[in-house]
Amino acid sequence: MYGSRTGRERRTLRVTACAAATGAALLVAGCSSDGEDKGEKNAASSQQPKATDPYWVNPDGNAAKQVADYTKDGDDKNAGLIKKIAAQPVGEWIGPDNPEDAARGFTEAAAKADRDALLVLYNVPHRDCGQFSKGGAADGNAYRDWVDKVAKGIGDRRATVVLEPDALLHLVDGCTPPEFHEERYDLLKGAIERLKQQPATTVYLDAGNAGWQSPDALFEPLQRAGVAAADGFSVNVSNFFPTDVSQEFGKKLSAKVGDKPFVIDTSRNGNGPYTGGDPAENWCNPPGRALGEPPTTKTGDPLVKAYLWIKRPGESDGDCKGGPKAGDWYPEYALELARNAK
Repeated sequence: MYGSRTGRERRTLRVTACAAATGAALLVAGCSSDGEDKGEKNAASSQQPKATDPYWVNPDGNAAKQVADYTKDGDDKNAGLIKKIAAQPVGEWIGPDNPEDAARGFTEAAAKADRDALLVLYNVPHRDCGQFSKGGAADGNAYRDWVDKVAKGIGDRRATVVLEPDALLHLVDGCTPPEFHEERYDLLKGAIERLKQQPATTVYLDAGNAGWQSPDALFEPLQRAGVAAADGFSVNVSNFFPTDVSQEFGKKLSAKVGDKPFVIDTSRNGNGPYTGGDPAENWCNPPGRALGEPPTTKTGDPLVKAYLWIKRPGESDGDCKGGPKAGDWYPEYALELARNAK
């Protein structure tokens, strides 16, 4: 996903020793060595009012750390640019290791701040079809156990979960081998059912983007994957399609799956998709892109539940165009996204 040929990229969350041992809640209590740095605290404290954007800003995120570094070096101009990212909530990607501790840590930290956690689950077997973000759980049983641990970690705290970016779409586009299709449908459906056992958990099943398959090709697979039991679906995750285009795509798909609502990833869609260079690689760290609309639940459309930054702006799509490996912080790219933001 992080580094997919389809214009999608994903980050497998690298849980720090601190978070794995004690839960990410301690990140807001000084577990990070720089936890009291004014750059980090100011970046997080400047987020939008809860009524506009209820999601938690992680004060120990990569962008906040970059703000702290620039501030320490006296680079106020670049610190100000990166604060555009650091002040916004972004998806916390739950990795394969310590899923229960990670989910508990993030949701406890969010609850302590009286905010909601935004989590992304990305561990389905045979993930990303052998591309930059290949991997995932060893088999179906391992995945079910992993999801169960995530759910236990969430507990009764408020969390919004974006479930398995690309997993459904790779069934539709033929990227995932046919012998794994039935299992994947079963795993996605089971994950929705398990997560919805938690009383305050909202689940959005990923449904791709406006440039990757049509609603006519997607609605039956979404139904087979259990979208009826989910709260809705997500579109444009890690992609660049403008918000109005994504909204139109989402509405057409919604009409085919029982008028389910949806969320749109606006993290990097400020200038739309990149159309230059090799079309096979124009998804990977494309130049000239910009941050999109800030996260908010005030979208003006009852079907669009939120604009979210599901993809973490400033993290690389893969080792292309001079970038580091998928998911690593890429400060030059982060600065470009912020400079270009409207």
